[in-house]
Amino acid sequence: MIIEFISVGTEILLGNITNTNARYLAEECAVLGLTNYYQVTVGDNESRLSEAIRTALGRSDIVLLSGGLGPTEDDITRETVAKVLGREMKEVPEIHQQIQAYFERMGSKRPSSNNWRQAMVIEGAQIVENHNGTAPGMIVPVDDTKYIILMPGPPEELKMMFEESIAPFLAGLNHQVICSKTVKICGMGESRVADAVSDLISAQTNPTIATYAKGGEVHLRITASGSDAKTARKSIKPIVKELKSRFGDKVYTTRESETLEQHVVGLLKRKKMTVATAESCTGGMVASTLINVPGASDVFNEGYITYSNEAKQKILGVKKKTLKKAGAVSEACAEEMAKGAAKAADARAAISVTGIAGPDGGTEEKPVGLVYIGCCIDGKVWVESYHMNGDRQKVREISVKKALDMLRRHLNHVEQD
Repeated sequence: MIIEFISVGTEILLGNITNTNARYLAEECAVLGLTNYYQVTVGDNESRLSEAIRTALGRSDIVLLSGGLGPTEDDITRETVAKVLGREMKEVPEIHQQIQAYFERMGSKRPSSNNWRQAMVIEGAQIVENHNGTAPGMIVPVDDTKYIILMPGPPEELKMMFEESIAPFLAGLNHQVICSKTVKICGMGESRVADAVSDLISAQTNPTIATYAKGGEVHLRITASGSDAKTARKSIKPIVKELKSRFGDKVYTTRESETLEQHVVGLLKRKKMTVATAESCTGGMVASTLINVPGASDVFNEGYITYSNEAKQKILGVKKKTLKKAGAVSEACAEEMAKGAAKAADARAAISVTGIAGPDGGTEEKPVGLVYIGCCIDGKVWVESYHMNGDRQKVREISVKKALDMLRRHLNHVEQD
């Protein structure tokens, strides 16, 4: 089945917000085995939105609209879809009550009068509850084979609604069962990963392999269809085994929901180890990323932000002669930072980051993007250097990813207690 996305909102066209919904829906619908050829963004204009809907209905089986379901005058999606289909709209008392209850939970007993627009439903539509907001979704049959689906624009509302209600509905339209598995890789760029699996992709039929760059990682999603879930999952297993063989320890998980930081915290827990961080250019981002993981308090001891040379000496014990001879951005400094953090925090493991994030401060010998990362485990230290591209924030974000991956790789060689 062919599905088409229409994102509604002038703020998207103007670049005021990033359209994360389209990416999310594209990935989720691919897993469901739905084919997507077109993604359209339309401003809050009735005539242009009407044209987009009619065009989509002429070439797609399912038209999924996001946005324009709010209470204001420029939220026109409901009314426009109704006009295109020649349908009436009616107020649904149950939705009216749900809106009232939502505002009471939020501490306000009097919704604005325009909020009641959200209780208006297109004739013949199936109402989809919104457990994260006031605007319900709708599944509107166009004929025996086509559907228009309306969803709210705020990502936290859209995602919950899609996962709870829309995805099961779409899955029921497909006669084939679709299953997928994701192999997550660190330490290789997307082009190198794609090249390494080009033979598998060229020969693929079912299952299929798709590569996605994910902020310093590369994810390989293997998707298979079958008459039932068992058949689909069985055809995925040999592909996953082959990918693990090709990429070795660069694969950190095959669990869709597991992040790199979750994996690292899990490793530390299993090995009954604690970790400390010593950061310069990342300014606490490594520590913050680890602490985002529930249960990190079991393994995270202390984090040190030692931005100045004086702080590196005072807190971490970096030698003055090291800073004078090699500089703060050096292999020697990263090594001493990692050792010092482990000692100061009485932790078995420590990770250090020092570099030049830019845009200023680079030299011919030490250019912007040069970063040294140190890893200390039980007194042994490893240091790796990287030359990263991108702006200041990008260099810092990738440094965090590299640091966590380096810690992960060395933890893998520590025997579990």
